[in-house]
Amino acid sequence: SGPLKDMNFSVPEGGGVRFIYQFTSEPPAVSFRATGEKDGIIDISPRTGILYLNGSLDWETKTVHRLQVESLDEKGNIVKGPYSVTIYVEDINDNPPEFDEPKYTGVVRQNSRPGKPFMYVHATDRDDPTTPHAQLTYSIFHHFPNPYPEMLFQIDNVTGAISPSKMGSYYLDPQKQDTFTLVIRVKDMAGMTTNAFTNSVDVIITVKESLWKAPPIVRIQENSTQVHPVNISQVHSNEPDVIYGIFEKEKLPRLPFSIDQDGVIYVTEPLDREEKDSYTFFVVTKDNMGELVDKPLQIHVIVEDINDNPPVCQQAVTVIEVQENEGGGSNIGTLIATDMDQKDTLNSRMQFKIQSQVPAVPESNLFFIQQDTGILQLTSRSLNKRIASNYSLKVLVTDAVFQTICDVQIYVIDINDRIPIFEKSDYDSVTVAENVPVGTVILEIQATDGDEPATGSSYIIYQVKEGDPNNTFIIETDSETNRGFVKINKALDFETTPVYNLVINATNPEPLVPGVQYNSSSLTLFKVFVTNVDEPPVFHKTVYKGEVSEDVPVNTLVMTVEAYDPEGDTKMVLKEVQGKHAQYLACRKINFYKNNADQKSKTILMLHLRDVNDNPPQLTMDYPPFFCHPLSGGERALIQATDADQQWYYSTFTFSLMDDMNTRNNWEISKVNATHAYLSPKHTNFEEKVYNVPIIINDNGKPPLENKVNLEGILC
Repeated sequence: SGPLKDMNFSVPEGGGVRFIYQFTSEPPAVSFRATGEKDGIIDISPRTGILYLNGSLDWETKTVHRLQVESLDEKGNIVKGPYSVTIYVEDINDNPPEFDEPKYTGVVRQNSRPGKPFMYVHATDRDDPTTPHAQLTYSIFHHFPNPYPEMLFQIDNVTGAISPSKMGSYYLDPQKQDTFTLVIRVKDMAGMTTNAFTNSVDVIITVKESLWKAPPIVRIQENSTQVHPVNISQVHSNEPDVIYGIFEKEKLPRLPFSIDQDGVIYVTEPLDREEKDSYTFFVVTKDNMGELVDKPLQIHVIVEDINDNPPVCQQAVTVIEVQENEGGGSNIGTLIATDMDQKDTLNSRMQFKIQSQVPAVPESNLFFIQQDTGILQLTSRSLNKRIASNYSLKVLVTDAVFQTICDVQIYVIDINDRIPIFEKSDYDSVTVAENVPVGTVILEIQATDGDEPATGSSYIIYQVKEGDPNNTFIIETDSETNRGFVKINKALDFETTPVYNLVINATNPEPLVPGVQYNSSSLTLFKVFVTNVDEPPVFHKTVYKGEVSEDVPVNTLVMTVEAYDPEGDTKMVLKEVQGKHAQYLACRKINFYKNNADQKSKTILMLHLRDVNDNPPQLTMDYPPFFCHPLSGGERALIQATDADQQWYYSTFTFSLMDDMNTRNNWEISKVNATHAYLSPKHTNFEEKVYNVPIIINDNGKPPLENKVNLEGILC
C-alpha cells in the first residue's frame, strides 16, 4: 500500500483473481476511481483503494494495460489525480510450440554430402520471443527404420535443417531402403528444462538414386586418329548450376583430359599406352563461392593396347655354352626377346623358330627352340668339339604383325674327363734356413692335364693336402704353363717345426664328369728341412709409448724396455738410444750380451712431452700503436698477446694497466676477445711524442703466469 502516485506494475499472466496494490487516501478524499484499459479484468475498490484483478491477464492478448487513478471527496470531486498506473503483463510459458505443417515430405539423393540440408521443418511458439519460453530446439525423436548403430539423418537443432549424417551419406541406398520416417520433436525453453512444452511431427523422406556417381572405367584405344578433343564420358551433379572441374591425383607434366560445364569429359590428344597405360583423376563440383558441392568423383581411364611394337632381341647376340656330353632334350639356354605391347595379350605374344644353323654338321637340325618360350634344346647327343667348336643360329621371332631376327652363338665346351698327373710322385726334399723371407719360392712342381687348354677343366690348382696344419706354405699356379711354385707363406721356426712332410694334390676348378675321380697320379710328396739360424733378440713390444712432463728432473725413469732371445734364455742388453732426440735419454740397466754380439734388434720409443705453463704471455705486434696528433677523442689501437706454451683449447689473456696514477689518468685498456684488447687515450691533452705505457698481461695456464711490458704509444 501507499499514497496515490504514478506507478508501474509487472504482473504474470494467468493466476485468476488477486490483489495488486492498495492506495491510501488523504482527507478530504474518501474514495477512488480507475479509468482506462481495464478490459473488464482490472478495477479498484472505491472505498478501500485496492487495485485488483477479477480475472486472468493474457500476454498473448495484451501485453500492457494503461489506467488513470484519482481520489474523490464525498461529493465526487477529484482530490488527487489522475495518476498513471501501468500494468505490464509478464509472459509465462503457457503455449506449446506448433509445427507449420501437419506432416513434411522431402527427397534426398544417394551419396549426398553429409551436413548439406535437403529440407527444413519449422515450428512457432506464441509465447514472448524475447524469453526462453519461445526459444525452440529441434531433435530427431524416432528414426524408422534405423538399421545402423548411428542415425542416417541429422537435424540442426536451431534451424530445423535436415541433412544426411556421415553414415547416411555413405549408406543411403534406394535399392536397400527408399523411404524413411523421422519423428521430429520440438521443445521450447531451449530444451533446457524438464517442464518444457514439446510437440512432434512426422517427416517422410524418399531416397533417390544419386545422379552424382562415377562412370564406368573409360577405355581409350592408344594412338587414336580421331579429331581431338573426343567425348569419352559425362557426369551429373545432384545440384543445379554447379561449376565442374578436374584435378589430378598424379603430378603429370600435362593431363590430357578436360571437362565442360555440362559435365562432359574429353580426352584432348592421342594417348600412348607404352608411355602411360592408365590415368586417374577427380571430377569436382563447386558453387559460385568456390565451395565443394559434391564429393569428388574418381575417374579411371585405361589406355587399350594396339599392336604397334615389334619384338626386340634382349641382346645383340645371345651366347650359350654347352658341354659336349650334353644329352638329347637338354635345355641349353633361353633366347630372350621383349615386346612393348601390353603383356599377356595377343599383341605381345611372341613365337620363336630357328631359321638357320651354321655349320650344318654333323647334322643340320642339332638344335630345337620351343615355339612359345624361346628355350633352346639339343635334339640328340651329337655335339663334338673336334667336329665343330661353335654354332651360329638365326632365330625368327614374330608377333601377330611384326617379325625380328635374333642371333644366337653356341659354344661347345670341353668336358672335364681328364685328371691332372704329376711328373713326379716324389720331389725328395729341400733344405731351407729358418730366416728365409716370406714369399720365397723353395720348389717348383709340375702336373699336366689332357683337357682343353685355358679352361676350368685343364687349369690346375695345387694344395698342401697333409703335413701343414698352420698353412706355412702356399702354392701358386702359372696360368699358362700350369707350373706350381711352392712359397713360404708364414715365417719358419726351427725351434717349433724343424721338418715338414708334405703331401700335395692337384685338382681342377671345374668338377669332374661322373665316373671320373682323382687318384694317386694327382698326388706328390716332398720334405722340407728347416735349419737353425742365430736370430736377433726380440722386443716384447714393437712400439713403446710413454708420457712425461717437460719439466721432469734429469735421471727420472720414464720407461722399461725388455727383449728376449728366441734361441734360448740368454739375457739381453739395452745398449743405446738412437734417433733425433736421443741426447735426452739414456739406458740405465745393463745385462749380458749374447755370444754373437752382432745380432741386434731395434724397437720404437715414443715419448710424449706434456706442456708446462713456463712461458709468460708476450705482446705480438708488427709496429707500435700510434695516434694522430692532435687527438679528437675516441681513438683506440688494437694490441695482441701470444704465449709459447701449448694451448689445449685456446689462449685467454687478461690485459690491465700498471697501478700508477699517471698511467691510469692518461690511458685505459678494454678487452676485445681472448687474445686482443684496445688501448685508448683517456683525454685529448697529449703532446706530440712517444709515451711508455706499462701493461700487465696474464695467461690462463695452471698456474697462470704474468708479464709486465712497456708498450710505446706514439703521438705524431
